Amino acid sequence: MREEIYDIVGMHCAACSSSIERVTRRLPGVEESNVNLPLNRLTIRYDETKTTSEDIIAKIKKAGFSATLKNEEKQEIKEDANENAKKEKISLILSIIFAGLLLLISMGQMLIPQMPVPDIISMDTHPMNFALLQLLLTIPVLILGKKFFIGGFSSLIHLTPNMDALVALSSSASLIFSIVMTFLITDNPHAVHNLYYESSAVVVALVSVGKYLEERNKEKTKSAISALMSLTPDTAVLVDENGQWEVPVSMIKEGDTVLVKHGAKIPLDGIVTEGTGSADESMLTGESRPVEKEEGSEVIGGSMCLGGAFYIKVTRTGENTTLAKIIKFVEDAQNKKAPIAGAADKVAGVFVPVLIGIGLLAGIIWFIINRDFAFALKIFTSVLVIGCPCAMGLATPTAIIVGTGLGASKGILIRNGEALETTHKAEVVIFDKTGTVTEGRMSMTDIIGKDKEKLLSTAFSLEKLSQHPISSAICEKAKEADSTEIEVTDFESLAGFGIVGKSEDGRKIFAGNRRLMEENGIDITDLSSDVSSLLESGKTLVFVAEEKELLGVIAVSDTVKKDAKESIEKLKKMSIKTVMLTGDNRKAAEYIGKEIGFDEIVSEVLPTEKADVVKKYQDDGKTVIMVGDGINDAPALTQADIGCAIGSGSDIAIESAEIVLMKGDLSDVAKAIRLSRLTIRNIRQNLFWAFCYNSLAIPVAAGVLFPAFGILLSPMIGAVAMSLSSLFVVTNALRLKTYKI
Repeated sequence: MREEIYDIVGMHCAACSSSIERVTRRLPGVEESNVNLPLNRLTIRYDETKTTSEDIIAKIKKAGFSATLKNEEKQEIKEDANENAKKEKISLILSIIFAGLLLLISMGQMLIPQMPVPDIISMDTHPMNFALLQLLLTIPVLILGKKFFIGGFSSLIHLTPNMDALVALSSSASLIFSIVMTFLITDNPHAVHNLYYESSAVVVALVSVGKYLEERNKEKTKSAISALMSLTPDTAVLVDENGQWEVPVSMIKEGDTVLVKHGAKIPLDGIVTEGTGSADESMLTGESRPVEKEEGSEVIGGSMCLGGAFYIKVTRTGENTTLAKIIKFVEDAQNKKAPIAGAADKVAGVFVPVLIGIGLLAGIIWFIINRDFAFALKIFTSVLVIGCPCAMGLATPTAIIVGTGLGASKGILIRNGEALETTHKAEVVIFDKTGTVTEGRMSMTDIIGKDKEKLLSTAFSLEKLSQHPISSAICEKAKEADSTEIEVTDFESLAGFGIVGKSEDGRKIFAGNRRLMEENGIDITDLSSDVSSLLESGKTLVFVAEEKELLGVIAVSDTVKKDAKESIEKLKKMSIKTVMLTGDNRKAAEYIGKEIGFDEIVSEVLPTEKADVVKKYQDDGKTVIMVGDGINDAPALTQADIGCAIGSGSDIAIESAEIVLMKGDLSDVAKAIRLSRLTIRNIRQNLFWAFCYNSLAIPVAAGVLFPAFGILLSPMIGAVAMSLSSLFVVTNALRLKTYKI
């Protein structure tokens, strides 16, 4: 199976996107085909032994659109887009000028009776001149808006009518009727009152204005991707045996050394080999504070060197960098549809043909009632223009684009629209303990003994010879306290017991567990109450002795993250049940779990059994989010409705979870849920507006209120209303950017 992304040209509404999906899904071997209307992009997954890229492009072309494989040369795309935008703007300005003059001539005297009009183009004295001038002003507008006619009639020929078809049909009908009336003026001067040139041209001009404003707003929804893409610098300072060279970033390979100066962007992922400084990683991880960097620190390409300078050894280039993977993550999320979009797309797919039917039926009924063809034409045109389902097609994808972009700017990466939609339903959040709730590394927490200085010095001298995580925690604390080291001989590590050796004066020294003390006849009863208290709190104990004398006990534990308690409280306020899941012993788990405030603690669980715990809640009908490190918790992350990886954007975490929290802050779990809730609320508002607008506007345009109240919508008002509905939907989606999550 092959997955490809195509850039589509010619789409204007949900009917367009729906028709492309429909024709491409009919191709042999196509498993999935989704169109994103705001991004003008098709994502298709197909069996390349049955279908080719050429087949897909040909099928889309036959449906009245054009498609090209997504071009990775982003600079070329940008330049083409800028050039097209300039042309569109010039065409739009000319359309508005001609349409404005047309309105002034055709309706000026009706609106302002005293308005002076040259006699040669007066409707009363020279009706033919009056009609021909309107025709001359109409033609340029229609030529400038030719894309509506080309796309519209092409879609009708291929039986996939879209918004262009509605505009083309309504405008053409008004134009043809007006031309016929113009020919009749010589025999019947009163025919001049039945001209609808302004309806034909002004509808095209107003729809063009609406589309232009809509496109500008749609571009704003893509700002997250644009901002991420702009992070990579064009050049970098390459360092080799011959000196320093400024070269394009594309030339740098893994293993090369690069110099990053103060104020410069870090070009690629790497490890600091020399120098110190700090980096601003906020655009990538959402971490607002500068992150200190020293020898051995990892740096992320795209972050900014704020202080100092350092040399880095490049570890990842091209599509393997963290930034490239984040961009792909966000692009995938914006390309794929949420389930909530399904209903709108299905309705939009059949809406245009039904709308044409409603327009024809309304026009025929009114013609039968009053035998006024001009009135019936006005009804037909108004229905077609006002009923266009543009807003329906934009309702969901624009909100998803803005929502996922907002998440990315805060270091919350959401894989797809489905994940964004499911997250808001969360009822239970299960946290893995080690590395998620806790720091994932041992720290020394307590030291109990009469001579603490001698106790720590003895332990340090032994533990520095071991590679055990507990040893590292004790050594780190001893170095901070500037403890004295003694020379140790006859060092021996006893698996399951601890460490023994001899001090400089030949005395035997011990550091280990209770069993090591018992094996060597060392009495620990003097510290029994302290030992019991420390064990109750789930800490690991290291007893330290010299010969037969107990010097004291050191406690180490995996420290809880600073924001853990506050994060759990936030979830509880959101009426979400919190569960801590761990393989640790019950006492240690319960102590940490109760300290943080979890609703439930599940301990002594094997990694393979974690998925069963998740399934138990799902069997009770709960929507479950599993929060883990994305590696050890893979089965549980996969089983959960939403797998949420905590970490600094490791490769496996990004690949394995629906949501990745780049900063590693537990508070971002609540933020992700809130973001989902805000986005879904925004989508519902958009869909309500779009459906409600069409439901109310079409009957009014069809003349339902005319017999009783004399209310009738003109095609021009319909064009304005249709454009405003789309603008409302896009603007409402952009409001998401203003929310604090």
